[in-house]
This record gives sequence, structure tokens and C-alpha cells, in this order.
Amino acid sequence: MSIVRSLLSRRAFTALAGAAVLAAMNPAASLAQDVTIPIIVKDTTSFYWQIVLAGARAAGKDLGVNVPELGAQSESDINGQISILENAVAGSPAAVVISPTEFKALGKPVDEAAKSVPIIGIDSGADSKAFTSFLTTDNVQGGRIAADGLAAAIKATTGKEEGDIAIITSLPGVGSLDQRREGFLDQIKTKYPGLNVVADKYADGQATTGLNMMTDLITANPNLVGVFASNLIMAQGVGQAIAENKLGDKIKVIGFDSDEKTVGFLKEGVLAGLVVQDPYRMGYDGVKTALAVSKGEKVEAFVDTGANLVTQENMADPKIDALLNPKI
Repeated sequence: MSIVRSLLSRRAFTALAGAAVLAAMNPAASLAQDVTIPIIVKDTTSFYWQIVLAGARAAGKDLGVNVPELGAQSESDINGQISILENAVAGSPAAVVISPTEFKALGKPVDEAAKSVPIIGIDSGADSKAFTSFLTTDNVQGGRIAADGLAAAIKATTGKEEGDIAIITSLPGVGSLDQRREGFLDQIKTKYPGLNVVADKYADGQATTGLNMMTDLITANPNLVGVFASNLIMAQGVGQAIAENKLGDKIKVIGFDSDEKTVGFLKEGVLAGLVVQDPYRMGYDGVKTALAVSKGEKVEAFVDTGANLVTQENMADPKIDALLNPKI
């Protein structure tokens, strides 16, 4: 063997040995090239879903897993999400994490995908029993929390839990939103008989539509004292209408989820409260659960990731502040 070949052999051996040592020191790192777990969200442009993706990204880094961040540009792009799911499954990943955009429409696509890879659901469900595990807020309970928060805000202003109220849902047929609506209306009916639901509206997923709907409600219902805007986009639009008409003292609004704009509205008194989930945990634990499933480990079929009512009074609490200001 020549001196050159001997040196090359020694270098190759040294490189291999070094790689082996690194892999032994960090076993998760050695999996990175072998394990891919895509996460598919409803809308890659929304702050809420960016938090979900940040959690998934952190899990990928911590666990040594490749996590492609996928999703459509709008929650209303149902066909776009179906195509993204089909393409992701075609790449033969270890598992897929997905938040379905629409309950009925994503049922069969999830069923088909689950024939090839484990499917982990987060945030919103689909008309399918094929999810290996599902991580979400108890959205019915989230609606109840919103009802309690709205009733408390109205009482703080008027001295009683009475008056005309409304609910605006971002899109029809979305599992999580339907459940929030269900919980809210049920809580109002059973616990707050003095609150009268005069409008139960569906929008099209656009903040401007929420703004216009709220403006119309203000005109048509001069006795309106409260509104539940059941997701971030509607909270933005409804909040804008309240701010423009300077009605924060008269009409109390409870939103769902948070971003810089809605937190600003809360600080200014435009919104009375926000029901805040833990989207970072959904993303992180979604990927962590998917990896466990891909290894054949047993996981919980359903995980409640929790929800909290945020008001001006508690928004500075460390636990709440961490939810309002996640690391992205």
C-alpha cells in the first residue's frame, strides 16, 4: 500500500470514528437523515399556525427528525390541503401530523393516508377514525370558557348578566369552530338565561368579512352588549369594528387565540378577553407523538392541550405571558 493510500485510509477511518462518536453522544442526530415527519397546518401565513410550526420545528431539532413545514395559504383552501397531504404521503414519511381544514372534506383523504403512514391529528378533527392520536384543545370547553368570560365582562359593565349578544364563526364545517360554537351556545342557554343570542353568523375566513359583519351588527342591534368571535381572524375583524366605532365600553368581545393585534386590542380595552390555546405544544407534542408511533410505541389516543381565558387582569402572569409571547 502506498503512503498516500495509507494516509487516505487513516483519514477515512478517523472520519468514520468521529461520526460514530458524535452519533453515540447524540443518538437523535443520527436519525435526522432517516426519519421525516411532515406537519401540515391550515394556513402557513397565520400567526397562530406559525406558532404551531415553531413548536414542530423545535421538536424536530430536539429529536433529530426532519420536519417539512407544509400548508396552504388560506384556511379556506380545502383542496389545496388535500393535495399537500397526498403529496406528503407519497414521499413515504415515518408519519404525518395534520390539522384538517374541514371536517367532512378531509375524512376520506385522512382515511386513505392512514393506509400508508400513521396520521397524528392536531387542533381540528376530520370525519375519520384513522388518527393514531389526536392532540387538541377541548373546543367545546373552550366555547364554555368564552361564554363565562363574556358573561363576566358584561356583568362588570352593566351589573347584570343580561342583554343581546352574538357569535361570529369564521367558517362553516370546521370541526374545532363548530365545537366552540356548540360549547358557547350551550353554556349561554343553561347558565345565562338573561343573555339573548340575536345573531349567529358564519363568515368566509377573512378578517375584512368579520369587520363588515360586526359593523352591520352594530347598526342592526343597538342593544348589543356582547360578541364571541370564535377564532383569531374573526377576533381581528370584530376588534377592528369595535375600535373604529369606539364601542369597547359598551360591547364586550371575547376572541379566541392571540397575536400582536388582538393582544393590543386587549390592552386597550377593545376586547374584553381572549381564550388562548397552546399551539406551540400542539406542534411540539404532535411531532414527538408521531415519532413515538413510528417506533411502534404506545401513545394516548386523545390529548387535551388546554385553554385559558386571558384578560387585562391576568395577562402579565408568567404562565399567560408565555402563551401570549411564544418563542417563534
